[in-house]
Formats: sequence, C-alpha cells, structure tokens
Amino acid sequence: MTPPVVRLGLLFLLLLGGCRLAGDLVAAGAGGAAAGATANPLVGIAVGVAVNAGIDATFAYAGRKWQQAEQDAIAGHAAAMQPGERRPWKVEHIIPVGNEHGEVEVVRAIANPLTTCKQLVFSVESGSGPSMRRDWYTTDACQDGTRWKWSLAEPAVERWGTLQ
Repeated sequence: MTPPVVRLGLLFLLLLGGCRLAGDLVAAGAGGAAAGATANPLVGIAVGVAVNAGIDATFAYAGRKWQQAEQDAIAGHAAAMQPGERRPWKVEHIIPVGNEHGEVEVVRAIANPLTTCKQLVFSVESGSGPSMRRDWYTTDACQDGTRWKWSLAEPAVERWGTLQ
C-alpha cells in the first residue's frame, strides 16, 4: 500500500503538470501494465503510444468544442444586433474553467445571394478590477438556417472533422 504522503505528492505533481502530464502518466501506466502482463516490452510501448494518442485526441476534441461554444455564443449574440450596436457576451461551460466574457459589436451587415453575414469586433476580458485586460478581435458570423455561426475557417468548422 502506498503511503498517504507519496499519494499526496503524486497528486500535487499531477496538478502542477496539468492535463498534459496526466495523459502522459496514464499512458505510461497503461504501457507498463501491458508490458508486465504480456512480458513483452513492444506490446507495452504500443499500448502506451496508443493510449497517449487517444488522450491527446480527446483533449483536442474537448478544446475544439470549448472554442466552438465560445464562437457560437458570440455569433448568437450578434444575430439580433444591428450595425453599430454593442452588447456584452459570455459563455459558461459545464466545467467552470475558462468561462469567457466580453463585448461584441456589429460593424456592418453584408447581404449576399447565399446568406446574410455580419462583420464583428469582440473583446475577451480576463482578470478583474484594475488588472482587468480586454483584448479585441475581428470575425464574421453568418446565418445558417435559423441560427448564426462563426464563419471564419477555424478549428470550429465542423466539416474538417479529424483534420482539425
């Protein structure tokens, strides 16, 4: 049985290293277990690499969904806005980490034969009080049926699938 101090130390290292280290540790553990169970180090290496690739893909997918939620929140706020109008926006994720907020302003509306689009400027605010920082960005949002979507070719574009 592992002493509580060692378990606490490992937990502390895991928290310091963040998600990336957690994936590497899980992959190393799975590879070591597979090598021990089969008495074949090549199987252990293969299992470790496969587990690490799966964890990396999972984190990349979650990051894309996180970013897509933020982009959809900004585009959704801009849907009912007119050029020159400015409103606050925010997104709250299921896990309360990385909840973002700021302002969005519609710069101009662009009607074309395919759909209606809007050019936007938006801010992302971080910190609070006197140390608050506001960074500004530009983007386009277009109407997609009944909803508005981020229209720049970025990782949130669903048609790219696993190539993101």
